[in-house]
Amino acid sequence: MSAASHAGPPEHAAAPDGHDLHDDEAPHGSLQGYLIGFGLSVILTAIPFWLVMAHVLKSPTATAFTVMAFGGAQIVVHVIYFLHMTPKAEGGWNMLALIFTLVLVTIALAGSMWVMYHLNNNMMPTSSMIAGGMTPESMSAGSMGMGDMPTGKMTGNSRVGGNNMGAGDIGGPKMAPPTSARDPRTMP
Repeated sequence: MSAASHAGPPEHAAAPDGHDLHDDEAPHGSLQGYLIGFGLSVILTAIPFWLVMAHVLKSPTATAFTVMAFGGAQIVVHVIYFLHMTPKAEGGWNMLALIFTLVLVTIALAGSMWVMYHLNNNMMPTSSMIAGGMTPESMSAGSMGMGDMPTGKMTGNSRVGGNNMGAGDIGGPKMAPPTSARDPRTMP
C-alpha cells in the first residue's frame, strides 16, 4: 500500500498554520484568547475585592449589587473565552442548553427568594404581639417555665371540667396516665 492511502480522509489534513481542518466551525482556543480571558478574569476579580476591602461604596446594598454585576460579567468571560460557547459552536445546541439551564436556575433562585421573603414577613412576630409582651424569646418552646404551662388536669384529650376541645387537645388517642399516678393497689 502506498503512503497516500494511509493518510486518511482529506478533512483531517493539517492546515498550513498547524491546526487540523474540521467540518465544524466551532472556535478553538488560542494562547492569545486564553491570555485575554485570564486577564479579564483577574481584573473582574480584583475590582470587586478592592470595592469591598476599601469600602469604596458607602451603601452595602450598592456594593453587593456591584459585586454581583462583576460576577455576571465574569461568567460571560468564562463562557466565551474558556468554554468557547458561541452561537456557532455545535450548531447552537450548547448555547441553547446554557440558556435553558440559566432559565431554570433563575426560576429556582427567584422562587427561593420569594419563599424566604414571605416566610420572613409571615412568621416574624407583629408589632402588636411585641407590644402585648410577647417576644421571640418568650415564644420559643425551650424558654417556657413551669408558670407558663397551661393549668388544669388533663385526662386523655380533654381538660377536666371543660369541653373536648381544650387547650391541650391535639386530636390524638387517649393516653393512660403515667405509672406514678396509678393507684398502687391496682398495680400487678
